[in-house]
Amino acid sequence: MWRNGCILAALVIGLTGSGARSQEDLNSVLEKMMKDAARKAGPSVVQIETVGGADLVVAGPKGQIFRKALGATTGVVVSEDGYIITSAFNFINNPPTILVRVHGKTDTPLKAERVATDKSRMLTLIKVDAKGLPVAPYVPKKAIKEGQWTIALGRSLDAKVGPTPTMAIGVVSAIGRIWGKAIQTDAKVSPENYGGPIVDIEGRMQGIIVPLSPRGGEDDVTAGIEWYHSGIGFAVPMEDVLAVLPRMKLGKDLQKGLLGVAMKSQDMYSALPEIGTVLKGSPAEKAGLKPGDVILEVENQSVVSMAQVQHILGVKYEGDKIQVKYKRGKDTLEIKSLELSGKNVTIAQAFLGILPMRDDPSLGVEIRQVFAGSPADKAGLKVGDRILKFGLDEKNLTEFTGEKRGRSQFLDWLNTLAPGYDVKLAVKRKGAGQLETVSATLADMPGSLPGAPGTILDKLPEVASFKKALAPLELNNPNIKNPKIVEAKVPEPETGLLELNTPDGEHKYVLWVYPEYDPNIAHSMIVWLHPPGKGSKEDLDAWADLWDEHCRRNHIILCMPVENQDGWQPSYSDYVVAAARETMKTYTIDNQRVIAHGIGTGGQMALHLAFNHRDLFRGALATGATASQIKDNIASQRLSFLLYGGDLDPLNKSIAESRTRLAERRYPAFYREMKDRGREYLTAKNIEEALRWLETLDQQ
Repeated sequence: MWRNGCILAALVIGLTGSGARSQEDLNSVLEKMMKDAARKAGPSVVQIETVGGADLVVAGPKGQIFRKALGATTGVVVSEDGYIITSAFNFINNPPTILVRVHGKTDTPLKAERVATDKSRMLTLIKVDAKGLPVAPYVPKKAIKEGQWTIALGRSLDAKVGPTPTMAIGVVSAIGRIWGKAIQTDAKVSPENYGGPIVDIEGRMQGIIVPLSPRGGEDDVTAGIEWYHSGIGFAVPMEDVLAVLPRMKLGKDLQKGLLGVAMKSQDMYSALPEIGTVLKGSPAEKAGLKPGDVILEVENQSVVSMAQVQHILGVKYEGDKIQVKYKRGKDTLEIKSLELSGKNVTIAQAFLGILPMRDDPSLGVEIRQVFAGSPADKAGLKVGDRILKFGLDEKNLTEFTGEKRGRSQFLDWLNTLAPGYDVKLAVKRKGAGQLETVSATLADMPGSLPGAPGTILDKLPEVASFKKALAPLELNNPNIKNPKIVEAKVPEPETGLLELNTPDGEHKYVLWVYPEYDPNIAHSMIVWLHPPGKGSKEDLDAWADLWDEHCRRNHIILCMPVENQDGWQPSYSDYVVAAARETMKTYTIDNQRVIAHGIGTGGQMALHLAFNHRDLFRGALATGATASQIKDNIASQRLSFLLYGGDLDPLNKSIAESRTRLAERRYPAFYREMKDRGREYLTAKNIEEALRWLETLDQQ
């Protein structure tokens, strides 16, 4: 690459310094070099066509629709005896037939078989019965630098598989992206050249183009396609591809290497990498790591944030062994060989089995409901009991501080634990003066196991709130007093059906705030995503009328963003989120009971919002929608799903299967079939059930 850089520099000096050549001449030289590079690499770039399988995939925040099994895509020969690497995205539709065309080999396509998939880098190895296939040289990773030319090659539009593939020119924008796994380029990439290569000015392979995202979960082969033709593309370095090729040839899928912890803070860049949760049965637990440990070093590299830890672990696979140094209290400890596990380490939130009283300014958590058969029930906890201390060791229990509401502090602690943990709780019984310590073994969240659909409570206590949402919190430190509150006349928020604009003034949303709204009660918020063409004020007024009684009885505010185009698309997420956040600034909203709700495309949007904005949403209530792109569960950000499908809806089977897939990721998920209905809205009975589900989202 250095040699060619000198050649280009000499050309520039020769063409501009002498004044004998024009800029046109320089462009012609560059164009020839690019075409020569593509022609050199071209023989090893193959065309892949799939036949059969699922026909339609919709993904990405721009709402792109990709019809798979109808068009060709790209792959790269990595071994002369018939092995070809490509993007796992090309087989998202699980096609039964894969055909490969190789330039200059035969006019008849070769049938290929899948060998293995690298589920960390989202690559698939396929094999054709052929010998003597051309293999292009590659560029070592250390020789790839920012600013170098890069040429993205593809075969999707090349009907005759000619000597030169299609080309898109760019530069290397960055290296070590997507937690160390990828090269970033501004060359245009798309589903048509996923699986194809990026090459340098000499025609040497730099990497394999794949859709990747730093937020993509395991098996999420669509993660990153939102950057389709955006000037942000990724490629796995060819050196890394070839390094795992022998393992893939054995026919076993490669899984991302997992430590099995969740960090205490969601700030990946500024907060210290302090462990919040250690998963049961994980490598971390087996190695002796515990909540509260602070990671100091991984693979002999110092780390001060979770982002740095993730960057080191991002390139590791199941079975790889790592070194870890950490701090526990005043002691510095080291694990010299910790073997990472695969995707079987799944984050699952712990369940005690209580509903807390809301808007409670006092220290601790007062119980308003105990779930029958739950750990709390088995431990003898009762309605009216107040939890005042908690921990794993009876001799070292934690007291509530009053810095945040008791139920929030208690939930933060539960989120550091997993099902199966034994906990100790110091409880003040209703009407009693002394504390009593009880033990409980935490369970799985209702609905979070694939084989156990779970139930929604049939009845809830009428009183849920102390109606003190604006009252100062009781503090545990007697030396600190709450600031004196000066009584002032605060303008009361508007109520009724309100037409508003997002802060940028570009998008409309409508609120329904029932006239008796009380700011001392924390309200649920439903973000309603109306059906296509049903976003007029009259339409939303009618929907508010349908929900009016429920809003009054259950203290709910409706936030209804308006979409006047062809239906909800993920690219509209930002203004939907902006509308919801503006509502939370003005009204008293319980952040544990904010959900997205819709039918059809609105239901799909609701699911998208829940997964991609889980700092805001705590659940999705969807009708006639399937969860096809399920992201990994996050310990500190609980999500719940309630899916409805009509038995006459062609999607109903997929909706039911979505519930199972969600539970496999350990999300609390519930599915209900509506008899003799197609893709229709909820019945009155369904609405009542959905309300009970909403009212239990703050369960602990």
